[in-house]
Amino acid sequence: MLGLRRGVTGSCASLPLMAMYGMAPIAGLDGGGFLADLVSVPYADSMLIPLPGGVDPVTVASLSDNIPDGWRTVGPYQSELAGLDPGERRVLIVGRRSIGLYAAAFASAMSAHVDYVDTDPQRLAAAEKLGATVHDRPKPDRSWEPYPVTVHTSAEPELLTATLRATWPDGVCTDTGLFIQPVELPLLAMYTRGVRFVTGRVNARTVIPGILESISAGCDLAPAVDRVVPWDDAAEVWPTMTSKTVYTRD
Repeated sequence: MLGLRRGVTGSCASLPLMAMYGMAPIAGLDGGGFLADLVSVPYADSMLIPLPGGVDPVTVASLSDNIPDGWRTVGPYQSELAGLDPGERRVLIVGRRSIGLYAAAFASAMSAHVDYVDTDPQRLAAAEKLGATVHDRPKPDRSWEPYPVTVHTSAEPELLTATLRATWPDGVCTDTGLFIQPVELPLLAMYTRGVRFVTGRVNARTVIPGILESISAGCDLAPAVDRVVPWDDAAEVWPTMTSKTVYTRD
């Protein structure tokens, strides 16, 4: 339980490194398949959190994974953004999949201006519904004014570099991607400007209470969910997923 006390539940020393549900072949823990009738939840008394009344379970189906990943890119910097002049409360999100969409939702709920960059029309439409200003271009234009908070979720090294360069002096850039190949970082520019760079797996259990508070206060994550599929159709639909899909059963 040391990981829970430290707030780093993603690095629990009592379980194998990278232990996670639904990915037994690479996770070192067989907690049940991703689409399973039963799953094993170690340390359930500490790890499970009751869902507040009025919160749609479909909307928060990713509450243990993608939603916390989106939250950790902006949530820890809420007070920093609030301390800026209104015109400076700006967040840049280079999107891919659902994590960038959740980051856009939380940043918008914090009254920040959100620029969301992507090339997928479906995600751009969802980001706009979540309160972001969308930009259909492959990477941030370096002529843009720097941002105090930037978020990179594309897993493309050149876009990560562009996002880092768009972070203002002493600002923070969070990357949620998993890179297999070596990645070159503009360390001299980052050092000179004091850019903070955050990477690593999210400690989901630690941030879930703050997420639920934000949702209860009116942050709507529903537009990030593209499809709701009956459980009996899961095996057929799973290979065709291209966006956030939630499987439900009575």
